[in-house]
Amino acid sequence: MLVKTFASAVEGVDARCITVEVNAGGHVAEGKPWYNVVGLPDSAIREGSYRVEAAVVNSGFYNKRMKIVINLAPADVRKEGAAYDLPIALAYLNATDQITAKDLEEYMIMGELSLSGELRPIKGALPIAIQARRKKYKGFILPEENAREAAIVSDLPVYGVRSLREAIDFLTGERKLEPTWVDTREEFFKERTCFDVDFSDVRGQENIKRSMTIAAAGGHNVILIGPPGAGKTMLARRLPTILPPLDLREALETTKIHSVAGILPESAALITNRPFRAPHHTISDVALVGGGSYPTPGEISLSHNGVLFLDELPEFKRSALEVMRQPMEERRIIISRAKITVDFPASFMLVASMNPCPCGYFNHPERDCTCPPGAVKRYLSKISGPLLDRIDLQVEVTPVPLDKLTGDAPETETSQVIAERVVAARKIQADRYADQNGIYCNAQMPSRLVREWCVIDAAGNELLKNAMEKLQLSARAYDRILKVSRTIADLERCNRIHSRHLAEAINFRNLDRESWGEQR
Repeated sequence: MLVKTFASAVEGVDARCITVEVNAGGHVAEGKPWYNVVGLPDSAIREGSYRVEAAVVNSGFYNKRMKIVINLAPADVRKEGAAYDLPIALAYLNATDQITAKDLEEYMIMGELSLSGELRPIKGALPIAIQARRKKYKGFILPEENAREAAIVSDLPVYGVRSLREAIDFLTGERKLEPTWVDTREEFFKERTCFDVDFSDVRGQENIKRSMTIAAAGGHNVILIGPPGAGKTMLARRLPTILPPLDLREALETTKIHSVAGILPESAALITNRPFRAPHHTISDVALVGGGSYPTPGEISLSHNGVLFLDELPEFKRSALEVMRQPMEERRIIISRAKITVDFPASFMLVASMNPCPCGYFNHPERDCTCPPGAVKRYLSKISGPLLDRIDLQVEVTPVPLDKLTGDAPETETSQVIAERVVAARKIQADRYADQNGIYCNAQMPSRLVREWCVIDAAGNELLKNAMEKLQLSARAYDRILKVSRTIADLERCNRIHSRHLAEAINFRNLDRESWGEQR
């Protein structure tokens, strides 16, 4: 008897339907396996025969020793993971006449079986649910732990089940299940701006706070250069607190990526805060950009719509940093393999930090640098020029004086106050680029829009020309300066870019100065 069920395979951050065909019947030749899976399955799917066999017995049924052929169609698409256990088990029981489930073909079904018949959570429940709604299935049956995640997709009944037995009882009509329902907007607004840190914790460093405000307002990349203990990491970890809250579109995009990677928090339905990823400097190229035989998102995709923090930037492998150049420019990463090409979004803010020299005290106001001549230049050369060109703000961080660290120091601005200015600037940019697809802030402007929106007067032109000649800036750095000055003008709600805006933007190209790195 031939029975069909429907499952799904995740490719990148999208899903496609997989038909699970189970044919039961025929003699099993001596010495030959009775359970055969075809259709490019991986080892986890092949091993599923043992899980299905044990789960069926422990759920009160039995295994019929007849020839079982399972086809996962289309056969040219690679399938991975143990999430096909549940649709295979249900189709097997129906094909061997142990159950009668008339509506089996009307549901999307996914789930990994334990030997006892209990269900374990799966990866990628959200993109699979989106695909199930697109194909107009009657409902989506999956493990209970993933039900809230899938239920944020409207107009699709989602049934969370705890075991194979419960799924059988539901499909045979012996048990009624209430679909899981999630109010997406309520879930979205519930914990939108809950943070454990705040910019009011930072004493002094007003110029650095200013640079972080500009970076947040325009979505610009930033690098912080300063000695150990100057507060670089502290400032970087507080950047998400002043970024505009995620909108619903961004929250769904971010949740999809984390769902595919399998790192969505337990019982979470929606990611409501911007991601903050801080990988260790020993990270490999593949872990950073994503990949593997079955491509999965890397750190740059997991930080989509959020912040990627690279602490001690020169300590990262050169090859790992160089592979970031294209994603930083195009805001997506394309991973190609022999039989598959996947496209992961990678629109992130890069925040990097580094010491100015090997000993760390090159620009320290009190301690002397002990590095030999030329060591500072060599240390900086670990980061390529093209990568530095893609970083809009290059900021020197100096240690905070002791008097500002004492309890008598005046209170500083909170993250909420700074965020209000950032949100106002982002609102101006959203209105400006309303008719531009995929552009939401100044950092994302292509060259044609830079020429349109970053018009400067004669005095500004002369100032920028002198800076370009003196600092020997590249054409890409020229565009970066214009974009940053546009953001500074937006913070001041100015329609035009003035010379003071350009001067401040040029001041954030510290590493481009010929004199930087020379012994003082």
